[in-house]
Amino acid sequence: MAEQTQRLNESVVILSLRRFTDRYFPSRSKLSRDDQTLAACSGVEPPTGFLDCLPVDIQFLMMTFLSPADICRLGATSQYWRAMVRDPLLWRYFLLRDMPYWPSIDHVTMPQLESLDAPLNSEDESLDDREEGRDKGKESKYNYMAEYLKACPSCRQRWLPSRAPYEVMTSFLQSLVPSSDPRYAMFGPGIEQLSVSLVTRLMHAPDVLPVVGTPQRQIEGIGSGISYMFNNQHKFNILTLYSTNRAERERARAQQQTISSKLFTFEGTDQSGCPIFNPAPQVQQVCQVVDGFIYVANAENERGGGNSEAAQIRAVLSSARGSASRPLLVLSCVSREEPEVISSASLRTKSQARYRTPCIDIAQRLGLPQLANPWMVQDTVAESLSGLLDGLAWLLRCSGVKVHGS
Repeated sequence: MAEQTQRLNESVVILSLRRFTDRYFPSRSKLSRDDQTLAACSGVEPPTGFLDCLPVDIQFLMMTFLSPADICRLGATSQYWRAMVRDPLLWRYFLLRDMPYWPSIDHVTMPQLESLDAPLNSEDESLDDREEGRDKGKESKYNYMAEYLKACPSCRQRWLPSRAPYEVMTSFLQSLVPSSDPRYAMFGPGIEQLSVSLVTRLMHAPDVLPVVGTPQRQIEGIGSGISYMFNNQHKFNILTLYSTNRAERERARAQQQTISSKLFTFEGTDQSGCPIFNPAPQVQQVCQVVDGFIYVANAENERGGGNSEAAQIRAVLSSARGSASRPLLVLSCVSREEPEVISSASLRTKSQARYRTPCIDIAQRLGLPQLANPWMVQDTVAESLSGLLDGLAWLLRCSGVKVHGS
């Protein structure tokens, strides 16, 4: 079904490109096939440009092999290609194709997913949006190209807002004042449901994240957590909040059952039917003293908790003082690395079998776009801890820590 949908999307893009070419560049398609063959054999480029005169199907195929930056460079080569690469359906196709494979997404780069379900413009509107010399003040409701470039991992750094000069000075002055190590509360079903324990791997991976001790600051019923050293420079603390005792957790994992969390009490449902939770007193105490939160989501397929997970996250964030400024890192976690396979639908692309839920779907499932807090979803593997350091670097930056390379 997914392969049929992709082929349909490709056909729609090709049709849009062909209509545009026939309407605004009719002379580009008048070069006969004999002229193309002659040009290819002689090595002499026709006056109109050999690439410009290739069939639209081939031009689209070429663009699917290019990176977003290369497509933008292609658009700078001529008036024709500038118009072609601005096709909204082309970038809508790239969004649908690439979003499931992005390893991270955050509150700044999250694309407007409702735009993908919106009805497409009429043929004339789609063509007029790219016509050279049109009124620059007229813009379509959804800019798929901008949405893609903002969210794509290889491009998003260029779209991030630059820090104001006063923020740079404030950060410098804050660095001169000694401060306590950041503390984060870690919770979520991924801590207990996966066959590989993320917490155990954290404590036995000195090459990735060395353990540097246990702090003295105790929290009744929770403990003091474990301190780690990031990049051999930055010390921080993680308090792990388990849903119940160890015996019940191991029994539930062996039987692949879901257990009732003792971290929250169920208070009923709201008018829309969504559950309402209230954190336990010791959890509320943790929420008031930590600098941010780490939620470990189970990204292995068909293990999502839906509305309950989103409601528990909202309950934790609302219990924190100044909750809107506390960052939330979501580790979209699976037990082991995914095997690489060659897609049967297309041998030209090497893809991965999706044993994990895409991070953009995790963000939707947990209701993250509706939060006022800064948040990030990072694909993580418990066995290798792949992706963990990228997520922690973001979390530390949100806490005011100057991480090298940020």
